[in-house]
Amino acid sequence: MTLQPAHQGDTTTIVETLAEEGENVADLIARDAAEAEPGVKLEGIVEVMGDKGYHSGAALVRMKESGVRTYIPEKKQAGKRHWIGKKDEQHAVYANRRRVSGNYGKSLLRKRGELIERSFAHCYDTGAMRRTHLRGHENILKRQLIHVGAFNLSLIFRSPIGAGTPRELRNRLTVVVFVLERLINTLRHANRALKALTFTHRVPKLSHHALQLSRCHPSNRRGFATGS
Repeated sequence: MTLQPAHQGDTTTIVETLAEEGENVADLIARDAAEAEPGVKLEGIVEVMGDKGYHSGAALVRMKESGVRTYIPEKKQAGKRHWIGKKDEQHAVYANRRRVSGNYGKSLLRKRGELIERSFAHCYDTGAMRRTHLRGHENILKRQLIHVGAFNLSLIFRSPIGAGTPRELRNRLTVVVFVLERLINTLRHANRALKALTFTHRVPKLSHHALQLSRCHPSNRRGFATGS
């Protein structure tokens, strides 16, 4: 997570955010480089996606100089843009427009809306992180990291349990009760088997001479007369 000053626009802070995320990806590369299947691309950040608020000719040029491909939709503007003295911005804007209108660019933007925008809506709208009463950049960043960390834990719990929110877990209470009941029954059967095995080892075995004596002297009690 990164936290930028509120008085600066997205077109200004996107380059700084990209630099901070590049450092984070570099740490991931150093950690996963020795693995057979690393979880991050070893070449680093190669593509950047954003909404219309991040679109700017100057920002596109700076990101192009950084060696990344941008997929940022344009804002609707009345009339035509004038590119006199802005040849670099013109090339960057046209290349970005061509990538966004392609099938691959549209798939990336759909994935961004599914994964990122829903996460933002959950953290900022449902989680009430649009406003904060803390002072200082460091305190606000700590609060944000704790909030987003809890959201990431819900995603992790969703994999084994199948529910990532308390409401969804409540709806799946029947499944949870069934799993707990199966677990208790399995432990109960295992405990009974262990007790039976222990009792079998504790029973002394009769010798052959004792068995012959029990057969020769039957009991006077009613019932079986074998003596066993």
